[in-house]
Amino acid sequence: MPSSQCRIRPRHRIRPRRAAALASVAALTLAVSASGAARLPAGTTTAGPAAPARAASLGSCALAGEDDVQMSEGLRTAPGYARSTGTVRALTLMIDFSDAPGEGTAMDRFREFFPQTRKWFATSSYGRLDYRPATPVRHWLRMPKPFKAYGIERGAPFEPAYRDLVEDLVAEADPEVDFRSYDLLNVLVTPNAGPSALDTVLSVTFAGNADAPVADGVPVANASFVYSRQDDGSGSYGSTGYRVLPHENGHVFGLPDLYTQDGGGSVGHWDIMSEDWGAGNDLLGWHKWKLGWLTDTQVRCAAGRGSSEYTLTPLARAGGVKLVVVPLGERTGYALELRTQEGNDAAVCRPGILVYRVDADVDTGNGPVTVRDARRDSGGCTRSPNVQAELSDAAFTPGDTFRDPTRHLTMTVLPKDRGGNYRIRVTRG
Repeated sequence: MPSSQCRIRPRHRIRPRRAAALASVAALTLAVSASGAARLPAGTTTAGPAAPARAASLGSCALAGEDDVQMSEGLRTAPGYARSTGTVRALTLMIDFSDAPGEGTAMDRFREFFPQTRKWFATSSYGRLDYRPATPVRHWLRMPKPFKAYGIERGAPFEPAYRDLVEDLVAEADPEVDFRSYDLLNVLVTPNAGPSALDTVLSVTFAGNADAPVADGVPVANASFVYSRQDDGSGSYGSTGYRVLPHENGHVFGLPDLYTQDGGGSVGHWDIMSEDWGAGNDLLGWHKWKLGWLTDTQVRCAAGRGSSEYTLTPLARAGGVKLVVVPLGERTGYALELRTQEGNDAAVCRPGILVYRVDADVDTGNGPVTVRDARRDSGGCTRSPNVQAELSDAAFTPGDTFRDPTRHLTMTVLPKDRGGNYRIRVTRG
């Protein structure tokens, strides 16, 4: 069963509580505020998504988000999320409980996710994100209460279950951890705490809260909790189960869930924020632009009437034009990109031009992105377990045309060149 059918990631505003105790032992909340960001190591950069002048030259193609959308697809990510470019230090702690003692060593659990997660981010970001996991505590941190006592279950809110858990976690880690040195927190829970991920997915991220309490003088914020193990489809954890962590960390960078109540039905396997089980996958070009991994010079804006031709280079390769945006309004537009069997996309079974609609006024988990299927009702071209097959052959290939008659819009894929780049023609009436 794909994780997209059952993972819930609530985001909450916390209420002040036990302020005196939190002055020295902080609870983790949902995200660091812009005014209370953690101290950054020398040589880091500002967040790509938060740069105030980004995309000014691209006008209407820089879709704006609604203020009341908690995780908008608007190009400019709201303040409070972790930086997504430069050096990002991920504090990673492994925890267990008296009724769920750690399986193997804590570092065994750590190695289920690293260095794979770091490599995934390096590949996806073209090296623009230097993701550095840090493990100052290399043993299991035993929580003072049994796992069952915290009341953690699918969809559990921050209050009181996670507040209590994190207060205890911070108290246990505090002698060995200087929280000022990190940008985000990963909590890797011993896999025998709670149900199997095949039954219920507990993994969750809390991000975006400006009222986070502090530890060591800074908010301890933007935290991902990972439970159980994800099956790679072969009946074992395999080589792809680590991708639950890049998915969860995508939230701390401000990316929404792309799955809906029906699973990955609107995006399928074209983005790790939709499906992260089974065969490997990357992020959409729109997300890479939002995160600052694509520069404005790699994006073209098809806003005018008439016909224009563009050459797109494979999204998996560094350099070149990656994205054509066709705005439909201030908050909605189409995006076109070229997906091939390379990099994190090695499992793509039908390369071609991916066409999808971005709705910046649709919230996380409600379908903010919709991929247009070039071969509707085909059944897809992948038989990989845990992948929504129907959209796996959604890409448009040379000779194919996408039409939106209500918008008087057509997009035709022209012959590709010897370097594997695709030419497209966009016509607006």
